Amino acid sequence: MDNVAGSLGSHWAAWSAVVASGVFHGVNPAMGWLFATALGLQRGSRSALLLALPPIALGHAASVLLFTSSIALLGAWAPQLAHSGLHWALGALLIGWAAWQHAYGHRHRVRVGMTAGFVALAAWSALMATLHGAGLMLMPALLPVCGSGVSVGGPLLVSAAFTALHTVVTLATTAAIALLAYEYLGLGILRRGWINFEWLWQGALVATGALMIAVG
Repeated sequence: MDNVAGSLGSHWAAWSAVVASGVFHGVNPAMGWLFATALGLQRGSRSALLLALPPIALGHAASVLLFTSSIALLGAWAPQLAHSGLHWALGALLIGWAAWQHAYGHRHRVRVGMTAGFVALAAWSALMATLHGAGLMLMPALLPVCGSGVSVGGPLLVSAAFTALHTVVTLATTAAIALLAYEYLGLGILRRGWINFEWLWQGALVATGALMIAVG
């Protein structure tokens, strides 16, 4: 826990970025609030909406943790990479991921039925987060914290804390928007005034990748 407490004090900007990314991910309809709202409206039950949120959050967390723990291990085992070519490689990966999404992402949409159970819904959420590169967006925040060459346990603990904080904020944002849409707005808001989040998401991937290359 000392690793987390120390990094919180010395890397407050990174932790703030984790919170901001949680809000951004939660607002994205593809990350789960749209499905939860549709499920609640179809069944005419607020409980159905609320019960859909835990597996959605769990799947999102699993996907994000896969990326954050991988980078944490790289930072612990090869700290010199965090200060050299790793920034450029991850930046290029983010930009390439955005380009792939723009060109082919619409052909690989993951669908799940309204009767999906807990496991199926969690798996769908994990796949959606992975295909959208959700965990990759945390890399600029994670690298400065985990690239200091400390023991493996420290970075892994920090990556778990990153994932937990990000997931809590994402879940809170997802729940707030889903309930707002269920109670007051309905799904017509997507046709009337919602922005094209696919373009915004791809732009965020490109911007994050460019930032990593610039600071590398």
